[in-house]
Amino acid sequence: FVACVTILLTSPDARASVAKDAVRTDVGGIDVVALRTSVQDVVNVVGSLPAGDDRSPTGDVMLATLTGAMLDKGTTAQDKLAIAQDRGGVGATLSFSVDTNTLEIRGRCLRKDLPMLIGLMAEQLRTPAFSEQEFEKLKVQLQGAVRQQQQDTDFRAGDAFSRAIYPVGHPNRQPTAEQMLADMGKTTIAEVRQFHEKYYGPTGMRLVIVGDVEPVAAQTEVRKAFSGWTGGSLSPAARSANAAAEARTETVFMADKTSVSVVLGQATRLRFSDPDSLALRLGTRIFGTGFAGRLMANVRDKEGLTYGIGAFLSGDSFTDGDWRIQAAFAPALLDKGLASTRRQLEAWHAEGITDAELARAKSELAGTYQVGLATSAGMAGTILAMLNRGMPLEFVDEYPERVKAITRDEVNGAIRKHLDPATMTLVKAGTVGTAGAPAAKTT
Repeated sequence: FVACVTILLTSPDARASVAKDAVRTDVGGIDVVALRTSVQDVVNVVGSLPAGDDRSPTGDVMLATLTGAMLDKGTTAQDKLAIAQDRGGVGATLSFSVDTNTLEIRGRCLRKDLPMLIGLMAEQLRTPAFSEQEFEKLKVQLQGAVRQQQQDTDFRAGDAFSRAIYPVGHPNRQPTAEQMLADMGKTTIAEVRQFHEKYYGPTGMRLVIVGDVEPVAAQTEVRKAFSGWTGGSLSPAARSANAAAEARTETVFMADKTSVSVVLGQATRLRFSDPDSLALRLGTRIFGTGFAGRLMANVRDKEGLTYGIGAFLSGDSFTDGDWRIQAAFAPALLDKGLASTRRQLEAWHAEGITDAELARAKSELAGTYQVGLATSAGMAGTILAMLNRGMPLEFVDEYPERVKAITRDEVNGAIRKHLDPATMTLVKAGTVGTAGAPAAKTT
């Protein structure tokens, strides 16, 4: 596909007309979607480029993150202070971040400043300075952040869970802290420049522009700012995670922690765009979202065994993802908490959901979705997310009706087809184990 900017033209009572009102155009290889809304004077811009962590080589797992983090450290035309003054002087914001699959772009400005914002975005993407001095400071900062993450039980549980269920080479499998620190230490600014030259370009890039904006004017500014830019590449197909043959348990010992973080789940082999995905999301909402979900209602409110617990699907926008329960227990309540959690899981899996639960979940999910579309920032983010998930623009409008059409049998069927409590992986992170030493993995 090509990168695209979308401009949406709607009124408050016509939000669900993205497919009809948005203007989608190929601008120099960039997929641009523009949508005009009723908001006055403000424009939100979001975008993505396939230069995420999945493009980092095996022996340099932090290369994509380091490259993306250097974009706001100055360009060949101006230093980072001048860039900050350009934005701050008109109240605009522009930021870049790297996630598993993409470089994410977020900007916000007044209507009159959109040419400046798009021009600055292009400058930072196309001609970063890659200062050696700034790079060395960045590495120190990121190394500190990695070390700090190692003290967070929630992070450690999720991190270990990713390596337990995803094979080597899968984008959702996270590298170890030791590998990240070692690779950062040896990465050079020359390697960052090479990564930028190889993966940054219009191929696969998307921009979504929503707010008080004229589509033709936005397209003109994008065309002007990115004229002559070439390169980039689409993300390669990822290796799927195999279904687990048996249950596994892993323990991450962390001294002097007051709670134990737990992740229980499995790889689903599902993407968001797959037919059963929405039904499984509805069932998961009933089971593990909010205080009305079965997990919170029983494990926390009724039995008082947890600080917090929930269930969700993860990592399925670009590749097959996973389903997981995430919880935190006091060490003394860990065994009881896990037993209660498993009872709820097994009952939900075996018996399915009720008609009343389905009706409530449909209303909640559709309502939350519509609220998210009520702001230009929310609309822009939703459009970009759906396009990145492989869905057409029409899906943005159709989502509430598709939710409404899902039946109880479809939800229960998806739960039983794609999940198996008997083979799920359990990871515990915290002060748990024997004699204050790291506990061994068990299966």
